[in-house]
Amino acid sequence: MSDDRGRGIVSDLDRRRPAMRWSLRLTQGVLLMATLVVGLGPILWTAKGALSSTQELLREPLRLWPSDVRWENLAAAWTELRVGHYLLNTVVLVGGSWFVQLFVAATGAFALSVLRPRFGRLIYGAVLVTLFVPSTVSLVALYLTVLDLSLVDTPWAVWLPAGAHAFNVLIMKQFFDALPRELYQAAQVDGAGPFRLFWQIVLPMSRPILAVVSLLAVMDAWKDFLWPMVAISDAEAHPLAVALPRLAETAEQNQVIAGMLVAIVPPVLLFLVFQRHIIRGISFTGLKG
Repeated sequence: MSDDRGRGIVSDLDRRRPAMRWSLRLTQGVLLMATLVVGLGPILWTAKGALSSTQELLREPLRLWPSDVRWENLAAAWTELRVGHYLLNTVVLVGGSWFVQLFVAATGAFALSVLRPRFGRLIYGAVLVTLFVPSTVSLVALYLTVLDLSLVDTPWAVWLPAGAHAFNVLIMKQFFDALPRELYQAAQVDGAGPFRLFWQIVLPMSRPILAVVSLLAVMDAWKDFLWPMVAISDAEAHPLAVALPRLAETAEQNQVIAGMLVAIVPPVLLFLVFQRHIIRGISFTGLKG
């Protein structure tokens, strides 16, 4: 049987031809530049807008970099628009949503994958069905439930609904299914109960997928606009995603964009710090699928 591991669209013989080699390099360079423009373009434009004057933004919106860099825009946005206050609100809401999503996904996937209850397949199918239900369909019912529980205008109104995230349960169960079951059986023979099995065996081996679910949870909660606006009516308790559009009606445009830059920086730094674990988790679940 021939080894196909090194084969691709272009054969080794074609790669040795100068015309083909230069064509491949040119194509790779163009694709790399296009990826950089699509990925970094919005971030660089936001940085440019945050450091420009409002007059220059209106006069030359397509200018690549401001002629007069104004770092004081960031300080003005922090003090005059109270971006720091709304950033703290965002961190509180995102932190609680992250914990609830991670707790529900880890425990739910552990029960379905490791404990395997009697009606586990039925429960798993019911969880998957929720992926096909748009969130806006259940918005009214969710608000009425939160209203009946007297959770409106509290962080719990944002934290608790965040746990109903079927995709996180799906990918975490897929990861747990790929772990060797011999470890579970050996631990159970040694007398380990479900809690010890979860805490000492499964979680230490699941750091990559925990990083993936954490990133997805943080990104989802950080950019969420509709539900925090509905569930929290107090403007002082709004996160940045809700506060900035409201402040844009009266504030200077460059200060609003400076607030947007402040909102972008934390999730980007989070990804850069944990990118190794995230890529490992994605590749591991991809192998299983």
